Parts: sequence; C-alpha cells; structure tokens
Amino acid sequence: MHLRGTNVGLEERRRREKENRRAAILRAARKLFFEKGFKPVTVESIAQKAELSKGSIYLYFNSKEEIYTQILLSDIEKFHKGIADLFRTGETASDLLVELAKIYINFFLGDKELFRILMTFMLHTEHMNLPEELNRHVVKTTNKTISVIEKIFQYGVDRGEFPPTMNLRLNRDVIWGLLNGIISLHLFTGFEARREERIRATVEEGIREVIRGLIAPEAGAEGPMKAAAGGRTDR
Repeated sequence: MHLRGTNVGLEERRRREKENRRAAILRAARKLFFEKGFKPVTVESIAQKAELSKGSIYLYFNSKEEIYTQILLSDIEKFHKGIADLFRTGETASDLLVELAKIYINFFLGDKELFRILMTFMLHTEHMNLPEELNRHVVKTTNKTISVIEKIFQYGVDRGEFPPTMNLRLNRDVIWGLLNGIISLHLFTGFEARREERIRATVEEGIREVIRGLIAPEAGAEGPMKAAAGGRTDR
C-alpha cells in the first residue's frame, strides 16, 4: 500500500512538472512573438528564454509553428467562453454589438501580447508558412468570433431592428475591422494614460455610427452599410 501510494505521488508530481514546463515554454514563446514577431523567433530562442534545452522543447511541441498556433487557439477559446452567454441577456441587437465590443476590448487590453500575436497572424499569414492543418484550425477559431458579429446582425434583422435588405457580411466585416483597427491604432501609441479610454470611446461611437446608418429614419434613405438590391442573400 505504501509503495503504491508513493508511485501515485511520483506520477502526480511528474505530471505537474510536465504541465509547468509546457506552460513555461508557451510563456517564453509569447514574450518572444510579442517582442520580435513571428519570423525571427526560433525554437532555440524559445528554449533559451524558457531556460530549457532545445531538445526539451521538442518533447512538447514539434515546431515553433505549433507553439504559435497553440498560443492563439488556447487563448482565443478563453474569449469565446467569455461571450457564451451573450444572447441570453435579452438585449437589443444594438446593445449586443456594443457589449460584444466591450468584452473584446477588455479581453485584449488585458492581454496586449495576444492581440499583437493575433494581428501578426491576420496580417502576415501568407508569409508564416504554417502547416495547412494548423493554419486552417486557427482560421476556423478566429472566424468563430467574426460569426458572432454576423449572428447579432441577423438577430437584429429577425426582430425588426435592422432592415431586411442589409448586407450581413459587409456589416460584419466593418465591425470586425473597426474593432481591430482602432485597438491597433491606439494600443501602442499616444499618451499611455489615455490609450484605453480612447479605444473604448472610439469603438463604441464607431459602432453606434454604423447602427445609426442602418436604422436611418429618413424616408427612402439608404444607410451607408446597406447592401444593393438583394444584398441580404450575400452571406
């Protein structure tokens, strides 16, 4: 009994050590990808940052591409969990868009490293040479966030809040671009003490401006983001 208990204890300690070492590798890689971007980082530099041997890295990951992908996938999934109950609030579609933006901003203001890593992937995917399977997995995970925006617009159409002729994809992409563009513009520039305030205020006003264009009350007025005839079918 005593030996069995000892073996179980050793196995548990080894498991924790492996988990801690894997987490240390991801933390080190995060710092390097944030500071240097994707291309200059190597498995050797990650190992050095994590204070491990290069061989130790390969016990947990096959390549720096896999490490990079794992960082994106695990942390973006945390964001998705944070918006899981978004549609249960019973709010209007307009309020849901603003609330989603607030959650998105708060998430990435709390993790600037991840935001820069995500933007690197989105802007330079073709130069990263990620294996097709890994690239497809990251794109699919990222698109889950974008699809939530489209789902909110569809909800607004269904409840009569937004016009049935609106172009769902176009408006989705406008909001997605607005979120990431404004965060990118202000996150690392300008007076630091006012960066977060400026990001929040600009994003909310931008979203409300899009909404005002969609529900413009003037007779026959076409909001700036309405589609041409038949636009709603463009999904």
